[in-house]
Amino acid sequence: MKHAGAWNMLTAAVCVALLGCLQAQELQGHVSVILLGATGDLARKYLWQGLFQLYLEEAGKGHSFRFHGTALTNTKQGQEIIAKVLESLSCPRDTAPGRCAELKAQFQQLSEYRRLKTPEDYLALSKDIEAWVQHEGLQEAGRIFYFSVPPFAYADIARSINSSCRPGPGAWLRVVLEKPFGHDHRSAQQLATELGSFFQEEEMYRVDHYLGKQVVAQILPFRDQNRKALDGLWNRHHVERVEIIMKETVDAEGRTSFYEEYGVIGDVLQNHLTEILMLVAMELPLDISSSEAVLGHKLQAFRALRGLQRGSAVVGQYQAYRGQVRRELQKPDSFHSLTPTFAGILVHIDNLRWEGVPFILMSGKALDERVGYVRILFKDQAYCAQSEKRWVPAQSHCLPQQIIFYIGHGELGGPAVLVSRNLFRPSLPSASWKEVEGQPGLRLFGRPLSDYYAYSPVREQDAYSILISHIFHRRKDSFIAMENLLASWVFWTPLLDSLAHEVPRLYPGGAENGHLLDFEFSGSHVSFSQPPLEQLVPGPDSAPMPSDFQVLGAKYRDSPLISAWPEELIARLAGDIEAAAVRAVRRFGEFHLALSGGSSPVALFQQLAMGHYGFPWAHTHLWLVDERCVPLWDPESNFQGLQAHLLQHVRVPYYNIHPMPVHRRQRLCAEEDQGAQAYAEEISTLVTNSSFDLVLLGMGTDGHTASLFPQSPVGLDGEQLVVLTTSPSSPRRRMSLSLPVINRARQVAVLVMGRMKREIALLVSRVGREPRKWPISGVRPDSGQLVWYMDYDAFLG
Repeated sequence: MKHAGAWNMLTAAVCVALLGCLQAQELQGHVSVILLGATGDLARKYLWQGLFQLYLEEAGKGHSFRFHGTALTNTKQGQEIIAKVLESLSCPRDTAPGRCAELKAQFQQLSEYRRLKTPEDYLALSKDIEAWVQHEGLQEAGRIFYFSVPPFAYADIARSINSSCRPGPGAWLRVVLEKPFGHDHRSAQQLATELGSFFQEEEMYRVDHYLGKQVVAQILPFRDQNRKALDGLWNRHHVERVEIIMKETVDAEGRTSFYEEYGVIGDVLQNHLTEILMLVAMELPLDISSSEAVLGHKLQAFRALRGLQRGSAVVGQYQAYRGQVRRELQKPDSFHSLTPTFAGILVHIDNLRWEGVPFILMSGKALDERVGYVRILFKDQAYCAQSEKRWVPAQSHCLPQQIIFYIGHGELGGPAVLVSRNLFRPSLPSASWKEVEGQPGLRLFGRPLSDYYAYSPVREQDAYSILISHIFHRRKDSFIAMENLLASWVFWTPLLDSLAHEVPRLYPGGAENGHLLDFEFSGSHVSFSQPPLEQLVPGPDSAPMPSDFQVLGAKYRDSPLISAWPEELIARLAGDIEAAAVRAVRRFGEFHLALSGGSSPVALFQQLAMGHYGFPWAHTHLWLVDERCVPLWDPESNFQGLQAHLLQHVRVPYYNIHPMPVHRRQRLCAEEDQGAQAYAEEISTLVTNSSFDLVLLGMGTDGHTASLFPQSPVGLDGEQLVVLTTSPSSPRRRMSLSLPVINRARQVAVLVMGRMKREIALLVSRVGREPRKWPISGVRPDSGQLVWYMDYDAFLG
């Protein structure tokens, strides 16, 4: 027993010794922070202060630090700039002046400036860090590189760090990247690929400083801590709309070079406001502290976003902007910028929780106030018999019910979380949030502050200080993952492309804007509430804009031709299809519509889904003109395109949907499975005289239509309604309606879009009826009407 006791004591002593060694190692851990672009505007305003705050929080807790400010500025000038910045640093309010001076002196001693330009400079920096660590008898814990430089410099810097300045084995590397991360999906993907060749994803921290703002960071915890109250409210049945707003009074002076490339959407909406949108709309993970779970739920929300169209946005530009661009970028007087400095966007989320709820994202420069907030407005589902003067704010359900995450500035002046008293009393962590004292006379969103449970942070913190602390502690939930970034660009890029030639509404700026930028929405369309005060008159060198043209009516192959810019053309075609549907249902009780696949009809499908709520979908039968011989869920399937862009958004009875049977008995378009015959029988049974009410066709660059290709041995004549054909491109096997059944239709619409169709459109306009050479030339309805819908690029080139 004595030996056992001695053994236990020895074991305990060894454990204590080992623990002491581990603690000693931790105490010796050295962290190097390298701030690239240390003399720049962002670094001077926020980053040096954030690094000082990190030092205040972590000094004496186990790590030693050195801070290396670097830039392309020459050494003498750089040292002078950094000396001024370090002198201007501030301590927390409760720090005594003497203690603050002491801490600033310590930080200044640990901070240096050096020019960092060539690979040799990076190698020299790495050797200096290693020499310092060795001289001080320390062990290197890791290095943080903060890229406060333009994105075009990222790749070269990343290459130099990877080749010459990585820490040794056992030490970590963290690379911090500032937005913008590309200006569209392609450039973002390219940047991600470049950086991914030098750094691992876990080493990269993409900063969106809004995620460091205290109120934004509180959205998920608020939802989590108030699950019981919110579970029944946070959905389409109770939420009327969500507003995500960031207004600025400043203009873009001094930043026009940046703004000309990114505009207000790339500067604010694609990143800051989209991230907030995800925090509000995503499903709540069981564990909100898991960055993997949060990212997974964000990506689910991204996938549910309805695609943006030109009608989803209104854009403006303050009047002085063009002059600023001309001065700063040395543009001629004839230069007219189309860059938006204001945007209002209407977003819809197509899932069970949020179907039909409008999310309004808005931001702009030179507006009437500086403020940022997220406002969730709930539906007023009560009627109060008493007059309003007898309503009790804490009890009356007839008062507005809303939750507001007040990001800062504005009437309140700082961050706050507000919940209407007639909704519920929220739960917030008492250690970091306190109730706001009443401010008589202050009104927010139409109600006095006393109508809200209002909470503000116990101690306000700068967003960059919070994020730099999170970087040090390896908390990645406050940063943008690559999948998140690319999903955002997938969502925004089509809208940016559609706005590329749009003339923004001019506004004077500030309070003089009046109601000029007010906008309203209906369905999926948003528009300014008031007509503009003035119209842009294009200069002599300006290209004509779509609004300068009217829909052109003419003849093409002896049939009516409708020609317009793409957006107007699609709107006209959608309207004509709806009118045909209404007529058919009124006369016959049902409407049989056969639709082609491919890329051209996608915009039409979206227009029908989002803007034609009077369409008699309940009495419409949807057929396919042709289909690729792939499973229906394959991305190349025409039915899959129809499902993604139309069917999931409208209420068509499932028994009125007729996909082509290309996949029978687990085989694709096998002759012996008789899929074509089965589809023909279905048409004969349900469609009177096998005459569709309307058939929508396209035209290929070789003159094919449906899946009837030049020199096709089948489908151009005869009695067959449906045939199997062969395509010159993959997938080669197709199923298609035949030319005879197409020509039985009451109406045939041919949609031709894009400059690449100009050559075939010109050729087909000159030929006779030669379907074996050009199958489209064989489209001549027996007793129905043929109308060509052709955009200006296809018609005029």
